[in-house]
Amino acid sequence: MKQPAFSLDTCRELYNASLQERRDAYQINHVSLNYNSQSAQLPGIKAIRPDVAAVHSQVLQDVLRRSQKAFDNFFRRGKAGQETGLPKIQGQGFFDSFVYPQSGFRLEGDKLHLSKIGSCRVRLSRPIEGRIKTCTIKREADGWYVVLPLNAINPASSEDREGGGDRLGIECFAAVSNGERVENPKHYRAAESELKRAQRTVTRRKNKRSNRRRKAINILAKKHLHIKRQRADFPGRRRLM
Repeated sequence: MKQPAFSLDTCRELYNASLQERRDAYQINHVSLNYNSQSAQLPGIKAIRPDVAAVHSQVLQDVLRRSQKAFDNFFRRGKAGQETGLPKIQGQGFFDSFVYPQSGFRLEGDKLHLSKIGSCRVRLSRPIEGRIKTCTIKREADGWYVVLPLNAINPASSEDREGGGDRLGIECFAAVSNGERVENPKHYRAAESELKRAQRTVTRRKNKRSNRRRKAINILAKKHLHIKRQRADFPGRRRLM
C-alpha cells in the first residue's frame, strides 16, 4: 500500500518539523509555540509542498496536536520535578500511525473510503455497533491496520460501575461478582525466552543497514505484536466463554 505509506512519511516529516521549530523556539528564544501558531502555517506549506497538500487537512492538524501534546507532557513533567528531556525527533520505525479525527473517512460494509488516499477492503475483527468516532491508520510489523473507536450503544451497567462487574489485578486477571476468579494469563512471561532469543539475534547483527538485521528486527517486532494482540484479545475471549 504505497499511498498510506506516503501519507505516513509526510505526517512524520511534518511532526518532526513541528518539534524542531518548537525546540528551537524554546532553546534559542525561550518562547513556547502553540498549536494555533503552527496550524496557521499549514496553508502556506501546502501551497509550496504538493506532497503535504496531498494529505487530508484534518490529518495534518492532528499531527500538530500530537506535537502540542508531546510538549505539554514535557512541561508537565518539568513542573512536577521529574527528570525530563525535550521531545525527540521520530525515526521511521517510531512514527507508525496517522488519524482522521472527525471527517475524511467512511466505512460502507467491508470497504473503507479515505479522503486523499482512496478505498480499500478491510476485514473487521468484530461487528460495528455504534457510531465511529475517529479513524486511525496504523502500520504494524505484519501490515496495515485500521482502528475505529466507537461510541457504544449500550453503556456499562450500574452493576459494573458500582463494583459488581470485573475487577482487574496483576496475579488475578479478574474477580467477578459471582465469586469466579480468572487467572492472569501472563502472555509476556510465557514468551519471554523467545523474545530474548530474538533480541540476541538483533544484537548480533551489527551492521544496521544489512538486510539480515532488518529481518531480525522485523521478527522481534512481530513477536511483540503477537503478545500485544493476545493481551487485547483475552478479555473479549473470556466474556464469550
